[in-house]
Amino acid sequence: MTDAPSNQGLAHAPLGQSSAYPDHYDAGLLFPIARAANRGALGLDAHSELPFVGLDLWQAFELSWLDRNGKPVVRLARFGIPANSSHLIESKSFKLYLNGFNSTHFANEGEVIERLEWDLSEAVHADVMVSLHKLDSDDFAIAALGGECIDDLDVAISHYTPAPELLSADSEQRVEEVLHSHLLKSNCPVTGQPDWGSVVVRYKGPQIDREGLLAYLVSYRNHQDFHEHCVERIYLDLRERTQPTELAVMARYTRRGGLDINPCRASSFDALDPTWLEKRTARQ
Repeated sequence: MTDAPSNQGLAHAPLGQSSAYPDHYDAGLLFPIARAANRGALGLDAHSELPFVGLDLWQAFELSWLDRNGKPVVRLARFGIPANSSHLIESKSFKLYLNGFNSTHFANEGEVIERLEWDLSEAVHADVMVSLHKLDSDDFAIAALGGECIDDLDVAISHYTPAPELLSADSEQRVEEVLHSHLLKSNCPVTGQPDWGSVVVRYKGPQIDREGLLAYLVSYRNHQDFHEHCVERIYLDLRERTQPTELAVMARYTRRGGLDINPCRASSFDALDPTWLEKRTARQ
């Protein structure tokens, strides 16, 4: 595998700029962004082992290509980009790249998967998993996040930028539970447009104060960052402030341009609920 393309900076990214609708397949449309700068701001050394495992699960709802006879084929798609990849993919460039398949002929579905896996793996410098699904399958069924929703708690909110000091846990009470909230909102770091999402937290250890957790998640409301880095910040803040023995965090963001992003980070793959990767919420 060749080195991932160098990150030219967000000033050169398609996001926030006028872009022509592609009329042909072009892997060069993918715009990788190095994770290192944002992770450095979180105190993570690019040369040290990450304090989490996980992946960025992308879901595509507008994937199409032409078969050998010129007839369109449509599929839903899932892409799993490892959290330990050196780069993520800027979302608009991902959409433009997938749009390039619309007028491109492929012999069969296997060829499409092979092309997607190769191009995306080259871009992020890690092995990307790709699966395609027919529209009448149950693979994209809407389901609840699981656990208890904390959104109806009566909480006074005064922080709208990340405030980890709101997080706390009772060391005298040891629990294993799943909590979720639909009140996550952050903002695109390039366009400033709102990104709406839901968060699910699965953990073992000291019982997390639910009111503080809800106020903390709402504190992202004016924060500008990529989805992936928001989740990493949430994971690290929970890890530091509540000291769980196991922890997993996943955010499910609503889609734009036929794509949604669902980053998950965990202390180990055993801490992850595998069904998280098979669901979508009512807003997706």
